[in-house]
Amino acid sequence: MRTLVIETATAACSVALIEDGALIARDHVVVGRGHAERLVPMIAGLPGHGRADAILVDCGPGSFTGVRVGLAAARGLGIGWGVPVHGYSSLASIAAAALAEQPDEAIVVVLDGGHGEVFQQGFDGALIADGPAVSCKPGDAVAALRGRRVVGQGLARLRMIDPALPESDRLPDAADAILLSAEQSSLPPAPLYGRAPDAVPSVRT
Repeated sequence: MRTLVIETATAACSVALIEDGALIARDHVVVGRGHAERLVPMIAGLPGHGRADAILVDCGPGSFTGVRVGLAAARGLGIGWGVPVHGYSSLASIAAAALAEQPDEAIVVVLDGGHGEVFQQGFDGALIADGPAVSCKPGDAVAALRGRRVVGQGLARLRMIDPALPESDRLPDAADAILLSAEQSSLPPAPLYGRAPDAVPSVRT
């Protein structure tokens, strides 16, 4: 089975085709903004214009706009092609790639969460999360590391608190979805925001 992977949840914009556990093709760029303009041409540039039997999309946490761009594209293609759409977490993807390079060691992933905070989640050496993703202040994030290895683009904020932290900045890459378990790559295609909405509707009495 061939799967199209879409990654737009952060400053990275990437796509990949995976077939029967093997990476067929990929494209990855760091765009910051402008995912909507870049994504469709990147998909079209894949073999067969990206046509696949299933679609896998990063649901976050990450950029609100980026997450929505990826989900909209995945859902639209899923309807057009008549194929299932599933989701995965940006944090699990980064953890999987880091553990593939240096296995069997507890790891913490941090991504820029906006509003001066970071998204953070820990994983053991088997890529099992030790709890849900949280959004927290950099100081709290540093305190929660407890000596564990840390990776992710959010490290830039953490180094402002602890300059000794490593430069292991990493963004998610669609091609790394191949490293996720079946459970981690079968989430509902819905946003994982990592924190409550900024605006709460008022209740009239």
